[in-house]
Amino acid sequence: MGKDQKKTNAARLLDQAKVAYELVAYEVDPDNLAATHVAESLGEPIERVYKTLVLHGDKTGYFVCVVPGAEEVDLKKAASASGNKKAEMIPMRDLLGITGYIRGGCTAIGMKKPFPVFLQKEALELDSFYVSAGQRGLQLKLSPTDYQAYTKAVAADIIQSR
Repeated sequence: MGKDQKKTNAARLLDQAKVAYELVAYEVDPDNLAATHVAESLGEPIERVYKTLVLHGDKTGYFVCVVPGAEEVDLKKAASASGNKKAEMIPMRDLLGITGYIRGGCTAIGMKKPFPVFLQKEALELDSFYVSAGQRGLQLKLSPTDYQAYTKAVAADIIQSR
């Protein structure tokens, strides 16, 4: 990483916790913030690029789901995993106020408040994966087990079945 690139808050927090990661820049397309575009920009298979979604449960309030970029979160499974009867995605306009992050730059690391995190269980089969570093154009490449340990994520099946 060049000296001119500023570390994100998420990267600084991982440094403090002595968690190994790599900060990887990619070209941002403001008209296409999809994880599939990020994967293409990184030259990585989409199965290694995860997206961070914020949901609201009817019992527990806000929680975070981290799922493979090409997959959709299953609201029933996510609700069940998080101890809720029902869960829904939060409105995009509320994302910054709740998490401190914007769409395309949201990560479970360093949110305004720590929310429960649920990680799609297949992530733990990978040696490394990518999640947002907390701003558009930067990804964190790290071990899913290190990510899980740092975020206290619960591994669960939270994606829609194919």
